[in-house]
Parts: sequence; C-alpha cells; structure tokens
Amino acid sequence: MDAKPVVLVTGAARRIGQAIALELGRHGWHVAVHGRGSTADAAETLALIAAAGGSGQAFAADLADEAQCEALLPAVLAACGRVDAVVNNASLFAHDDLASFGTAAMEAHWRANTAPAIVLARALDAALAGRSAAAGAARGCVVNLLDQKLYNPNPDYLSYTLSKAALQAATVMLAQALAPRVRVCGVAPGVTLLSGPMTAAEFDAAHRMTPLQRSSTPQDVAAAVRFLLESPAITGSTLLVDGGQHLQPQPRDVMFLAQAADPAPKAP
Repeated sequence: MDAKPVVLVTGAARRIGQAIALELGRHGWHVAVHGRGSTADAAETLALIAAAGGSGQAFAADLADEAQCEALLPAVLAACGRVDAVVNNASLFAHDDLASFGTAAMEAHWRANTAPAIVLARALDAALAGRSAAAGAARGCVVNLLDQKLYNPNPDYLSYTLSKAALQAATVMLAQALAPRVRVCGVAPGVTLLSGPMTAAEFDAAHRMTPLQRSSTPQDVAAAVRFLLESPAITGSTLLVDGGQHLQPQPRDVMFLAQAADPAPKAP
C-alpha cells in the first residue's frame, strides 16, 4: 500500500455510494469499497475507479450485524495499512407511517442507519490513535449521509426519518467526543435518485420541486463529501445539498406530492 490516504465508503457498490467512491478515487484517495454482499457491483465500482486513474479494494459486511460491523474497519486497516476517513453512506429506506409503525421497523432502521456510523467512527478513532507517533498526530474525518427531511419534517417514512434524526444528533456528539483527532460532519441530500415505487416522470417532478428547480445529483453529493473530507476547520456541521428543498414546508414526502402532481393514469 502506498502513501495515499484511505477512505472507507459504506454502500459504495451502487448508486450514491458509487458516485462518492469514484469522486474520491479520482482525487487521490485509495477507496475501501464496502458492499453488503454484491461482488459484481463492487467490482464495477472498482473498475470505474481504476479507469479514472484511482485505486481501491472491496470489502463485504452486513452492517446491521454488530459483529460484522465491528470487524469491518480493522479489516480495511489490515488490508490497506491505514484508514484516514469513513463515509457512512449505506442506508435502509423502507416506508412506514404512524399507522404501520412497529418496533421491528424502528430497530431495523436503527441497526442499519444509526449504530454502524457510531461503531465505525469509534473504530476510526482507535485506528488513528494507534498510528505511529513518528508520523505525527494523525487526523481523520467521518462524513455521515443524512437527509433534508430532518430540516423539513413530515410523518412519512417515520422509522427511516427517526433513524436519520438520531444519526444527526450522533454527528454532533461524535464531533465533540472525538475531537481533535477525528472530525465528524454530515451531508443532507434532497431527491437524488429514483427509488421505491416512483416512476421516472414522478422523479423528474419531485426533482424540480425546489426553489432552484433542481435537487441534488449523485455528483453533487459526492462533491460535498469530498469538500468536507478536505476541510480541516469543519466539524459538527451538516451541508444541505438539496436545491433548497428544506426551505419549502411539505406536508408529505416529496414522492407522494409528485405522484399527486403527475396527471398520467396509474396502473390498476
């Protein structure tokens, strides 16, 4: 392993995580590409990084499994020789509301979206503390992927939103607990990729439901993550990358607003 800084990006095999991994790989980071199990998707991400002149390695773990989560960063450290940053991107996004809420759904979102970020931040701090003193005081950074919904709440996706609210609070508390060795920041995207039952037309409508008439793209989110990793004076702060969506109160999740605005007939 060369002297490149190493970043672990969770959920890097697909979607926004892949865009983050590619952005960091092409700007001098050696990327530990995490996926829960899809070796084909991880291989695709690594190929894209290599084509852009970067480097990386693949790692698999089910972050909702505490033992696998605890073992992930030490595995990256053993394989890469160092770890300098963690991007907590992997996320569970399943719909529920007040009527369908249950503790099982809440626990599943907590175990996927909140606890792993805390475990990996603690592990990064330990890895940096163990780095040779001859190299000087090691410094690192954690970036947590949040959601603009936290600044513009509505009761849709209740368990998901609660888990991200806990992660937002953890971002501040971790920044306090891990300073000065580890900075901890957040990025809160808006509507970024088509997901769930949303159609392409509904996604386009939702993407335009912002003051800027555009929301975030995967590349916008990736650029914000890189900015925070490379900004040594920022900790405990969150960047909203959402086209201003958080400035507009919305009574429901934007997916449902877009469905109501789409005049196209729905399949029975």
